[in-house]
Amino acid sequence: MFKRILRSLRNFYVATGVGLFLWMVILDPNDLRSQFRNWWTLHKLQNEEAYYQDKIKEVQKARREVLGTDQLREKYAREKYLMKKPTETVYVIVDEHNEPIEK
Repeated sequence: MFKRILRSLRNFYVATGVGLFLWMVILDPNDLRSQFRNWWTLHKLQNEEAYYQDKIKEVQKARREVLGTDQLREKYAREKYLMKKPTETVYVIVDEHNEPIEK
């Protein structure tokens, strides 16, 4: 069997084909390893894009809350930044780790 392979490699076209195949798979700057690495990077970047698109939607929703009416701005400031009027007292309920229950 090994002799048959060696005999077929003596053929110019087979040897050239094998050489070109090895060149494309191993030695070329765009070899299979590089193609796989580029595909994996593309996959990670697409996941990051989806993550950031979700974050953009969250920020736009928060922006609409803040830039709405005065009542919405007041509600947002009270909930998010625990702001209060001078005559009010704010109580923050915390859990056993001293973290606020509502964030």
